[in-house]
Amino acid sequence: MASRTVKKKTKIKPKPLPLVQPFVVKKSKIAGKGAFATRDIKKGERLIEYLGERVSHAVADARYDDHDGDAHHTFLFNVNRSVIIDAYVDGNDARFINHSCDPNCESEIERSRVFIDAIRDIRKGEELYYDYAYGRDGTETVEDETDLYGCRCGTNKCRGTILEPLSKAAKKRLADKAARRHHPKHTASRKAHRQH
Repeated sequence: MASRTVKKKTKIKPKPLPLVQPFVVKKSKIAGKGAFATRDIKKGERLIEYLGERVSHAVADARYDDHDGDAHHTFLFNVNRSVIIDAYVDGNDARFINHSCDPNCESEIERSRVFIDAIRDIRKGEELYYDYAYGRDGTETVEDETDLYGCRCGTNKCRGTILEPLSKAAKKRLADKAARRHHPKHTASRKAHRQH
């Protein structure tokens, strides 16, 4: 199971949550539903806390199978090594904020609570996004990158996946692995093997 990873800040002065939620949930061009600003939002403003049932990684893994194409859509947020927030159970509208590789918000973990903050000024009517940066465990395939974890943000900075960015060395290893799989010599040997 992939999980979202975020920056952690230390010694933070808590930001206040708004009295009235500054966005509404409606249909998004990116994926399903999205969150859209109902007023202008200032850079640095705290928008919402990501809520849901707090479960262990084992419980989350048992509930959802990333490789079951029919049930891949989940609302899981990795808080730390032992806790995941499952916003499908007792969650709030934070779960509808979509991913973008060029986000206008970011997730912040403070004292095992997750908040969504604006990282730039956002205009009324604009959709809210943060970079999901799903954690990698090293088992992801080339197909996982774009199929299972494909990104649909459409920005100029789109990396094609909602998985966390790869290092240059990891990108090269992944490209080399893909090239070997599609090299004519390997393709021919796979075809010959199937015929026997």
